[in-house]
Amino acid sequence: MKILKLEMLRKIIGGILLVSLTSLIFFQPLQEYLAIPKSVTIFNGQDYTLQKAVPVSASLLYHNKSVSLKQEQHSVSLAAKKQGQNEMLLEYAGIPVKKVDVHVLKDFKVIPGGQSIGVKLNTVGVLVVGHHLVDTKEGKKSPGQIAGIKIGDIITEINDTKIEEMSDVAPFVQTAGQNKEALRIKISRESGKIMTKLTPLKDKGEDVYKLGLYIRDSAAGIGTMTFVHPESKKYGALGHVISDMDTKMPIVVEDGQIVRSTVTSIEKGSNGDPGEKLARFSSDHEIVGNIQKNSPFGIFGKLKIDLKNGLMDKPLPIALSSQVKEGPAKILTVVDSDKVEAFDIEIVSTIPQKFPATKGMVIKVTDPKLLQKTGGIVQGMSGSPIIQNGKLIGAVTHVFVNDPTSGYGVHIEWMLDEAGIDIYDKPKEKAS
Repeated sequence: MKILKLEMLRKIIGGILLVSLTSLIFFQPLQEYLAIPKSVTIFNGQDYTLQKAVPVSASLLYHNKSVSLKQEQHSVSLAAKKQGQNEMLLEYAGIPVKKVDVHVLKDFKVIPGGQSIGVKLNTVGVLVVGHHLVDTKEGKKSPGQIAGIKIGDIITEINDTKIEEMSDVAPFVQTAGQNKEALRIKISRESGKIMTKLTPLKDKGEDVYKLGLYIRDSAAGIGTMTFVHPESKKYGALGHVISDMDTKMPIVVEDGQIVRSTVTSIEKGSNGDPGEKLARFSSDHEIVGNIQKNSPFGIFGKLKIDLKNGLMDKPLPIALSSQVKEGPAKILTVVDSDKVEAFDIEIVSTIPQKFPATKGMVIKVTDPKLLQKTGGIVQGMSGSPIIQNGKLIGAVTHVFVNDPTSGYGVHIEWMLDEAGIDIYDKPKEKAS
């Protein structure tokens, strides 16, 4: 009998504890307390406000003047005064409950873009984009396929000679064919470097020797400038990698150039059919910058001359991924000629990211003028800078195929990192 009573008592106590724990989990003040970050990073001159429902008091552990603290009934505000580090201690009824690391970075600003740019990429070696059959006396064959060369391979050397463009290939092919010799071909592919031998075959219809490969040594297109770092002249654009239109693989860049471009017309997007900016390179073909990198976060290099958008030509502060908020924002882009305009969008969702990722925001075009003109996000708009509360927060990257009004954005800190611009300049001084 006593055992049954003890068992029932345990169940009652367990039920009470479960209900209490469940209530705590859904208790809003506790949820807000749990949401307080362990670390806060802000730029010199910026503020950070923390809303609090839990009656906690806040204090700074160090007096190094890197940050000041203002405490009100429902919020705690940190004002960045000087590059450095500090720690904020939260207490409840005099008992320490949480410590927040505070990092103040140097004041950092970049000039937003928005200009339409023409992109010309030169590949490392020549890119194999297809196979074709050579019509020989013995039948149709592809020497390249026989040699094990795959679509997406990059031919970097023939007979120990560096290959830089398509015109470098032809002399080797004809000489080897006439001498009945095999070419020693060095190839770069995702899995590494390989060597193979290829014997050119004579096409009986054209009386010339062929490799049985379709090759390409350059690519061109248009996009949008995202930012320019005023001190170094480094820039970032596009917000996504440039891939070959045939192989769908990222283009490995030897070098390249950007030029001005003019938007001539717009193919309006619709569900299942993303639209496109139609543009031409400027008539003078003046090179305004080089291309040093083609990465998942865009193209990067240095400008040779100053570029102005005529709308926001002064440096703006940036916002880290943790500082971006859901709500209204603007993009800068060109939809007519070379005029940069600002259009309204909505940040539908944003992810505070600790590691680089290309899809950090979901955005939606809300501007009636832009929707009327383009239907939303179109090809060529990639790289358009996103501005929120006077700060550059990222760039447009991809459109949703089934909803051209919406798409993805990349956080600006990852593009800056790819450009080789260090915003996390850790202070040398220690907290004291």
